Amino acid sequence: MKNSSKSIAIIENATTADIAAITAIYAEAVKFGNASFEWQAPDEAEMRRRFHTLVDNNFPYFVARVDKAVAGYAYAGPYRSRIGYQWTVENTVYVNPDFQKLKLGSMLLERIIQECVDKNFRQMIAVIGDSTNLGSIRLHEKFGFTHVGTLTDVGRKHETWLDSIIMQKQLGLGSSQPPA
Repeated sequence: MKNSSKSIAIIENATTADIAAITAIYAEAVKFGNASFEWQAPDEAEMRRRFHTLVDNNFPYFVARVDKAVAGYAYAGPYRSRIGYQWTVENTVYVNPDFQKLKLGSMLLERIIQECVDKNFRQMIAVIGDSTNLGSIRLHEKFGFTHVGTLTDVGRKHETWLDSIIMQKQLGLGSSQPPA
């Protein structure tokens, strides 16, 4: 379903009713892309479990709706599980390829960043699947992320070795003051 530029997108909190659409968007990315290093797309039950793991722990999770249909989603979750990392989050953004010309990735990432600032997180990390994923790299650069590293050939998918690009953005007060 191709969409015209006249479509209006809204960003709102994701709900369990959105899991089927989120699962379909992610499945497409797993099957055809290199953003995720998963080889098999998880089913709805697994995506629901992942959703609740984040939302039940007060992490932001949003969907982009176009004409009431879920066209993309984004969330922030823990960067690492150890307590010392509690002020750092990792973001994830996926957009249905049919809607990529509507700038939904920008809208979703902007909302995730603001929500994480409001929640007093101090750093945001983007772990981008493969150095050829220029759309994601440019999206993160647009929002002030800096390239802090490349892990060369750390993953394998579609019979190809893939890099991970690490980008970082300071949020709010960053490390200028200890958290309250």
